[in-house]
Amino acid sequence: MKIEYITLGAYLLVLMIIGGMFSRLNRNISDFARGGAQGTWWMVGSSIFMAGISAFTFTGNASAAFSSGPTFLVIYLANIVGLVLCIWIGPWFRQTRATTWADIMRERFNVGVEQISAYISLIIQPVGAATQLYALAVFTSAILEIPTAWVVIILGFIVLFYSMTGGRWAVMATDFIQGLILFAVTVLMFYLAMQKIGGISEFLGYFHDPRFQQDFKLIKDPGQFADNKFTWKWVIVIFVLQLQGYINLGTAGRFLSVKDGKHAKWAAAWAAVLMLIGTVVWFVPPMVARFLYEPEIMALNIKEPATASYAYLAQQLLPNGLMGLMLASMLAATMSSMDTGLNNTTGVIVNNIIPRIRQWINLPPLSDAKGLLLCRILTVVLGLYIIAIGLMLTYQKQLSLFDAYLMIAAVIGLPLGMPVLLALWIKHLHWGAYYLIIALALIPSVYFVVASSAYGQEWPIQDRLLWIYIFSAVGCVLSLPLWKRAKAAYRDKVKNFYVKMHTPVDFAKEIGESNDRFQYRMLGGTSLILGSLILLFLFMPNSAAARWQIAALAGSIMATGALLLAFSRVSPKQ
Repeated sequence: MKIEYITLGAYLLVLMIIGGMFSRLNRNISDFARGGAQGTWWMVGSSIFMAGISAFTFTGNASAAFSSGPTFLVIYLANIVGLVLCIWIGPWFRQTRATTWADIMRERFNVGVEQISAYISLIIQPVGAATQLYALAVFTSAILEIPTAWVVIILGFIVLFYSMTGGRWAVMATDFIQGLILFAVTVLMFYLAMQKIGGISEFLGYFHDPRFQQDFKLIKDPGQFADNKFTWKWVIVIFVLQLQGYINLGTAGRFLSVKDGKHAKWAAAWAAVLMLIGTVVWFVPPMVARFLYEPEIMALNIKEPATASYAYLAQQLLPNGLMGLMLASMLAATMSSMDTGLNNTTGVIVNNIIPRIRQWINLPPLSDAKGLLLCRILTVVLGLYIIAIGLMLTYQKQLSLFDAYLMIAAVIGLPLGMPVLLALWIKHLHWGAYYLIIALALIPSVYFVVASSAYGQEWPIQDRLLWIYIFSAVGCVLSLPLWKRAKAAYRDKVKNFYVKMHTPVDFAKEIGESNDRFQYRMLGGTSLILGSLILLFLFMPNSAAARWQIAALAGSIMATGALLLAFSRVSPKQ
């Protein structure tokens, strides 16, 4: 177990160093909140990809693969389709030229919508980040046998530190490094799982084994799984829900850091390729675990044994010493989501909430230096707030705060997303439609919560979502006449928003400065160092085959670093 502690400690130290390295790029709020719109496609694309996964990928979703086979992969199919569509609409998001997603709410709707959506996110996002931190801490403490509270504090402070020092630059850079480690380890796991089961033909053969055939068929029968999950209705509704997360104005923030529309296309394409590969390599191992180790896994003394299927197989197959790296990969998946949320919330406060307050009390705008200092201070404050909530979740027996967060997210999460989805595609949507659509979408959402808590009526998620979509559509139709009553100034404002959104960015004129060479050099050098450190695992007692596997893993990371350094030599000077 000592080697796992050392591996994790070294890995987390690297993340903190990266934050310090990229701090020099921050000079104003735009740099801190969106990397000054200077991010290269490969770094932004990696960050988009990493922000979309968490440790739940290797626990809860692995459990679904273990229990029901490939049906749940419709979630990841929707992710891939969404990212492919972003090859088309990603440039639109970048061409809004916004600093934060809340800027887009103001320009498309009005100041009121900007402020309401900003304050709601300020309430929900920190609690959501704390919930992720708590869940990750519970998982990590169970493996390392460290008190959960200490894990919450340690991981929380590390994310806080590199997000505070490096801002959006550090978030993107650490996401790239974490994604590189994650892919290297999980591809090795995929290879070992396929080797263990005897190859692709043997793996597919288990789908026809009478022990697994019923559970692993693509579409399940109604009543086969709880809440009629994995039926045709479930598949269609979940696909639409997941796809919605990529094709609405609220997700434009993913592309605000990229240099221009062309880089936005490449970033979306790169993220789609990574998601496609990940979908295959992450979820074959849990299925292999079901085929080969089902009795052993189900006998584990934990609440939901299937959630440990990926980790159990890793313990059986990985060479000695690499389990710590696997755990680091799982940490990376969740920390990448947390750091993105922390940075986004800080950016919205400093760029959208505080300027409005200063305007109301007749104070001048913040200077670049003061704005950047405020970004750092607020990152610390928000980080400490998230850690405090995580500790509350750790010590509360009832977990009432956790339940409250889930209820708030369930009640208002999807309704809030409906108008920003429709506003991307319907140009003649009045700002009043934002409130009307949300109000109608909240009707079934609130009813389901009340019916469930007060009367014990259970509504499967696919039925809940279907009614929310229906009421949102009604709200949209009812709001359309509002456009005819809109003032000419508002119509012109909305028209100009769409014109700007479809006008290509001229990077040389609008941004000017490029630091591609720095990005290549810093991340290339870091990758080389990490790969070299992984070679130290060759000194662990292992078979010759296991040593070759470690060498291949380290070599892939070092090769990536060498490739980035090669590109740094041919990249134009800043």
